[in-house]
Amino acid sequence: MHYSENINIARLGLIDHKFRSFLTMLGIIFGTASVIAMVSIGEGAKKQAISKYQDLGISNIIIRDKNLSDTELEEVRMKFSQGLSLKDAEVIREIVPGVTEVAPQAESKMEAKFADKSSKATVIGITPSILKILNYQTDKGGFITEDHYQRQLKVCILGSAIARELFSYDNPIAQSVKLGDQWFEVVGVMQNKTLFTETVGELAARDLNNDIYIPLSTFNKRIPRDNQFSSEVKQLTIKLDNSDRLVESAAVIRSILMRRHFSNDDFSIIVPYELLKQEEKERRIYNLLLASIAAISLIVGGIGIMNIMLASVLERTNEIGIRRAIGGRKSDIMSQFVTEAVVMSISGGIIGVILGISFSLGISLATEVKTSITLYSIIIAFGFSVLVGITFGYLPAKKAANLKPIESIRHE
Repeated sequence: MHYSENINIARLGLIDHKFRSFLTMLGIIFGTASVIAMVSIGEGAKKQAISKYQDLGISNIIIRDKNLSDTELEEVRMKFSQGLSLKDAEVIREIVPGVTEVAPQAESKMEAKFADKSSKATVIGITPSILKILNYQTDKGGFITEDHYQRQLKVCILGSAIARELFSYDNPIAQSVKLGDQWFEVVGVMQNKTLFTETVGELAARDLNNDIYIPLSTFNKRIPRDNQFSSEVKQLTIKLDNSDRLVESAAVIRSILMRRHFSNDDFSIIVPYELLKQEEKERRIYNLLLASIAAISLIVGGIGIMNIMLASVLERTNEIGIRRAIGGRKSDIMSQFVTEAVVMSISGGIIGVILGISFSLGISLATEVKTSITLYSIIIAFGFSVLVGITFGYLPAKKAANLKPIESIRHE
């Protein structure tokens, strides 16, 4: 019997028993859809993680001044450590091999005001060199320039969230914002950035979209320190020319700073590349677990197909006997039933792929969870559904092929 005839018989069988066929395919449909949806959620999370760490710089090392209580801070200062400083930045640039840029930044929590609106913000003093290190881009206007820095101008760049909160949908460029008791001219608005999570240590739960950037020279002149024991700078971001040496360089930097800070552990070192690798490993395990759980639905669907095919063999025992009696070979009978199972699983797989893509897009639109549909997830899910059809269709097909013609004809 030709394969085209088998496929046609299988198609007619599905049409004749529409409701039963649909119920049989449900396991395949939801299994395929679940695999695609789960993998798309995992891929979306992976892309968000990569984007998050790209903001920090994959080839960077970040040194943060630890958030110590006033008592702890006073104790550290009594042990001769002055905290992170511009001098630390100079020493690291001179001593550590492969360092191409060091960007210091100071921070202070302040209230930002415009007209009758106000909001809490983190004011950050930066140098123009930060653009060579971090993935910072403006949505409107420009960035801090060397002229702003050298002249200690009172200009600022707003994060996307703080700009929206203070100005709604108006253009904030060239407007003046009050930071504390100082007025600053808005020269730019940052693009939207990712909210950091607990994996980033001292940057835990940091929303970069509420930051306001001003020249570091202006910060040191205009913005008072939180208290007399505060460090000169809050963060040093170090860019290396070779990401393969990040771990070794971080160890060298730690040794230098421990010596300069008189063995006071008042700073933390963050290596975004190492955090990214760790998160990618965790994501892979998470994705595998999700896909495995979803694949169980496909196996359950395969069992459903096998049960229906076994019932179909029982119903058509007489037909099988007649076909065998007029010259039908075992291989023909077996091929027919396997084809029917495969057609059922392919049909369910196609519907499942459409449903899985719809689920993924719906999740992304209806929630804050970002999804990313990949071709490989569709191929794997659909291929697995076909494999399930072949695997679970084999036993009923073999049973049908092994029926004895005479006994089958006599079967009622």
